[in-house]
Amino acid sequence: MTAFIKRLWLRWQKDFWRLFRFGITGTICSAIHYGIYCLCLLVAEANLAYTAGYVVGLVCNYGLTTYFTFKGKPTKGNAAGFAGSHLLNYLLEIGLFNLFLWLGAGKWLSPVLVMLIAVPINFVLLRLVFVRRQKVAR
Repeated sequence: MTAFIKRLWLRWQKDFWRLFRFGITGTICSAIHYGIYCLCLLVAEANLAYTAGYVVGLVCNYGLTTYFTFKGKPTKGNAAGFAGSHLLNYLLEIGLFNLFLWLGAGKWLSPVLVMLIAVPINFVLLRLVFVRRQKVAR
């Protein structure tokens, strides 16, 4: 029983710190995304501004997620998985973004509401990509 508890404790510790690093990465990349969105919103339509912010945030996110959050190295496999998970994430986000705009949340608040929903979903998707790929590579 103690071996089981020890394994559970070690797993929890590893996942806790991974989640903590994900929070830091997510905060930085979300701030970049929102900042670019706000700048682009001054000269572009809301969906285009949101997409521009997403793309810039995505580039930053890949680097930080790979090296910092999951302590890995870039590979074709995790790049493809990252792109695939972010394609799903983008579709979710742009759909929610337009839903919040339609509901009247406004151009400045809608991206924040979207991120509150999408970030936890994105963590689960990325954990599947990076943790599974690391186990296969070993």
